[in-house]
Amino acid sequence: MIRIDKLTYRYPGAEKDALQISALHIPAGKFCLVIGESGSGKSTLLRLINGLVPHFTGGTLGGQINVAGLDPVVSGPQVMSRQVGFVFQEVENQFVVDIVEDEIAFSMEQAAIPRSEMQARIKQILQKLNLEHLKTRKVDSLSGGETQRIAIAAALVLEPKILVLDEPTSQLDPLAAEEVLILLKQLQQELGLTIVMSEQRLDRVLAYADMVAILSPDGQLREVGLPQVVIQKCVLKPPIVQLAEKRGWFPLPLDVEQARKFTRDEKFDPLEKAQFEIATQTLIEVQHVHVSLGKRVVLKDIDFSLHAQERLVIMGPNGAGKSTLLRTLLGLIAPNQGKILFKGKKIEFQHTAELSHNIGYLPQDPNALLFSETVQQELETTLRNHQIPVQTERIEHLLTQLSIQTKANAYPRDLSTGEKQRVALGAVVVTQPEIIILDEPTRGLDQLTKNALLELLLEWNQNGKTILLVTHEVEFAAAFASRILILEDGQIVSQGDPRKIMRTHPRYTPQIARLYPETNWLTINDLPS
Repeated sequence: MIRIDKLTYRYPGAEKDALQISALHIPAGKFCLVIGESGSGKSTLLRLINGLVPHFTGGTLGGQINVAGLDPVVSGPQVMSRQVGFVFQEVENQFVVDIVEDEIAFSMEQAAIPRSEMQARIKQILQKLNLEHLKTRKVDSLSGGETQRIAIAAALVLEPKILVLDEPTSQLDPLAAEEVLILLKQLQQELGLTIVMSEQRLDRVLAYADMVAILSPDGQLREVGLPQVVIQKCVLKPPIVQLAEKRGWFPLPLDVEQARKFTRDEKFDPLEKAQFEIATQTLIEVQHVHVSLGKRVVLKDIDFSLHAQERLVIMGPNGAGKSTLLRTLLGLIAPNQGKILFKGKKIEFQHTAELSHNIGYLPQDPNALLFSETVQQELETTLRNHQIPVQTERIEHLLTQLSIQTKANAYPRDLSTGEKQRVALGAVVVTQPEIIILDEPTRGLDQLTKNALLELLLEWNQNGKTILLVTHEVEFAAAFASRILILEDGQIVSQGDPRKIMRTHPRYTPQIARLYPETNWLTINDLPS
């Protein structure tokens, strides 16, 4: 179905190739997972399959690529769209019209499909994906999981043989991500679809794949083959695989269900009672806050405190109000009721400029913070805006900590999603704020970079920083949090010690805790040696 031979690709003006693939064959009907570090060329490879690269990017391409009997370079995206459905990483950016039904119809209109056939196809795809109830909804009113499913419907309505997805679960809560992956597996089996997908969260997706391809940091195809074989040669391994290798389990399990047969006869220490201590100094107090956006009530009676040197993680499903809560804490949104205090002083709406000296905020979309011509200038501009002297050593040290020192002179918006995330984080913390607030900071990051970010945040916390972050990353939260707060439908439903909270709410339970429910273990580091 997809065959690549001796392929090289270089972006315009680049000094080296972004991809070097000697040979890759993805048979028809297979689910191929493409993995690799941030910036390794995963998105570039996916865009080659439907001709977006090089038709929209330019650049120099060598070698051969054949997709469903066509050459994407010769055919171009317009022809390839009938063979390859594509779902982008930032899925909201690929929508063109306002209403779900119209969005699904849009690609058929461009392909001049008769209206009678369009209506039949829309009805069929909505039924197959169980989306009939969303037919007349506005696209911007959908939850993250609904948005992803509509994007898949729009990609499949032209009845392509191949579906390509660029990190489709990166913005989804655990339950929505699982629903999307189950849907993809069903579509593969029922329609005979060939699926090619890149993904960073291997704990979610590894068991769904039929084959795995690993790209090296310099864009070379390092390994390709069965998941159980290839994952052993990968530095990006989910906790279950790490544990299986440590214990010598064979055949290698890829998820918790496959691993349970190896733990049936193991003996465990009794479950210890979770101990939860709160620091004495209160930095932020949220007192019975209610927030409405238009006619929609987003937050209801929110009441909690953030204490000095805490590591508070807020979790919850897409649309629960997590980002709205962060923006309200910063004075970007005025509460309808209640009040927020910073060190005992009420936070007033639109006093964000004053707060920013003490509170650094990284929004979910890093592009919102990227304005300068180079990465170095982004950090310099932030310092100047805060009237802080520009110290080259400080900037160089921070870029090294964030593993983007080689990108100092790069244009920020040309970087990968993960790299842009780290540049924006650098711009947030370069002023050394007392409190760091991060909205989905691991979005677009590979496991190695996430591990480095985890260590960096823990180091900052040890050195006195108070950190509050929102994440859908269960494993990251388990390794980082000193306290977890669960937000659902705009209300706090639970908060406290991660060892208790992550077991009380199954959708937020990490792999090790699911494998060993009788213990207090959350991560592989909790296991006895």
